[in-house]
Formats: sequence, C-alpha cells, structure tokens
Amino acid sequence: MSTKHYHGSCQCGAVDFDVDIDLGFTAVCNCSRCRRLGSVLAFTSPSAFTLNSGADVLTDYLFNKRTIRHQFCSVCGIEAFAFGKVPGDGSEMVAVNVNCLDGVDARSLPSKPYDGASL
Repeated sequence: MSTKHYHGSCQCGAVDFDVDIDLGFTAVCNCSRCRRLGSVLAFTSPSAFTLNSGADVLTDYLFNKRTIRHQFCSVCGIEAFAFGKVPGDGSEMVAVNVNCLDGVDARSLPSKPYDGASL
C-alpha cells in the first residue's frame, strides 16, 4: 500500500480528524490497554495528522512508562489516536486507531503483532 488520505472520528463525532497514512503496515499490540480496546494501529508523523475538532473533549491517559499520550473522547470514550515517540529513534509519531477511519475495514488489513506487554 501507499500513503493515502483518510478521514476519521470517534463514535459520537466530537473528535474529528484527517490523516495521510500508509495502511500497508498495521499493528495489533498486546499491552493491557490495546488488548482490551481491540485497537488496530497505523503510524504517521504529526505533520500528516490534522485534528479538525474535539481538542476540548479529548482526555489524556498515560500508563506504564507514561510515554504514549492516549487520547480519548470524554463524550463517547473512544480512543481514535495517541501521540508518542517511535521506539529506537525517538521521533514524534501519531498512532491512529484504524477502526476509527471512514470506509476502512481494519480487520481485513495485514497486521503484525507488537509485544507492548513486555515493554
């Protein structure tokens, strides 16, 4: 796959965003949070992500090493994305929950397991 433009939102629509992202590599993390949420994640740079609305309803959630800023809608509770750093090189990244992208069947994409539980 290659980078394409997508629109996404939380369930209630209060958090609305656009992102340019490559869905050719997605990850399913086994950490305690992602496992419970069923997130399918794709990653991009902050410059490829635009939050259109909802900054006022987003809530930060930090756990474990407190390096990933999980963002969830305080209205419906959906985590559509998170902010963090790429392991290894430390560059800023956005982890997008592919389940929140319009017109994308996240479970049909080839995903690789990520062992976040061991970090």
